[in-house]
Amino acid sequence: MTANPPSKPSSQEQPMFRHELYPYRGDAHFLSGTLGYIHEALEGGEAVVVAVPPDKASLLRDELADEQDVTFVDTTTLGSNPGRLVGAWVAWMKERGAGDRPVRGIGETAWREARSAAHLSELRYHEWLLNRAFARSSAWSMLCPYDDADEDQSALQSLSRCHPLIRQDGHHVRNEGYLIADEYPFEVLNPPCDPFQELSYTHGDLSAIRSKVSQCASDAGVPEDRLRKLAVAVTEIATNSIRHGGGSGTLRTWTQDSTFLCEFRDAGYIPDVMVGRTRPATDQIGGRGLWLAHQLCDLVEIRSTPDQGTTVRLHTDVPPRS
Repeated sequence: MTANPPSKPSSQEQPMFRHELYPYRGDAHFLSGTLGYIHEALEGGEAVVVAVPPDKASLLRDELADEQDVTFVDTTTLGSNPGRLVGAWVAWMKERGAGDRPVRGIGETAWREARSAAHLSELRYHEWLLNRAFARSSAWSMLCPYDDADEDQSALQSLSRCHPLIRQDGHHVRNEGYLIADEYPFEVLNPPCDPFQELSYTHGDLSAIRSKVSQCASDAGVPEDRLRKLAVAVTEIATNSIRHGGGSGTLRTWTQDSTFLCEFRDAGYIPDVMVGRTRPATDQIGGRGLWLAHQLCDLVEIRSTPDQGTTVRLHTDVPPRS
């Protein structure tokens, strides 16, 4: 991660949306940076939305004395799927920014609570997608605190690629390590664990797909209430796959590290990286299937390129057997 002194970057280098990474160590360092950011916003007549872990929220509440222009939100209500976060931030920022009022967000992800390497990858992808989601939103900005006390510089450097700016000594500076690209460099998906089940499908096979997934998920220990949610997600993804993926595809299912996975592969291509990340408008055509999958599953991984087609993996947590 490399930061340069403040300068006037081109519009390509610095989006209208101000997205800052704030590496800190310890509670005192956390408070100095976030409180400075908040007071700067309040002095400018801006509203603030804070989404940080409960212990950090308590520290800030003690310092802010119930400041009315600062709203605390609880991201734990969204569940573990990072694919729900962009939509939540859009809703929170719009609500606080009524009448075009500028809004600042403070969002600290609970990185150390990530359940797997796949979760970590999707959390980083969420941070990168914020730049796309709010690219034209000059009235919104966000500070992302990151506790680098464990001195894992590789993790910090990887995260810095998702932030155009870095907060240092109360000011933001341009981040030369920011990834200015139209495509995110995903980690390659690991192959399914043995043993896995496989089914080729085409038009007219939705019933067979649902039956296969239901049986495999039940055998893996997915509880009944989660089976019903998974069935809806599977129907949506399989329907999209058949309709937009060339009329056929391959389903694979397996269990790995207390997670049941369904994977759909087809020849289609999804060009819009934001599909499924924000709630579809009532008059919107398409995009509802992936939105529902994100709401119903614990994690959704999507890999899509024009030359290799599309892979969608649905993750459902499996509780320990009693």
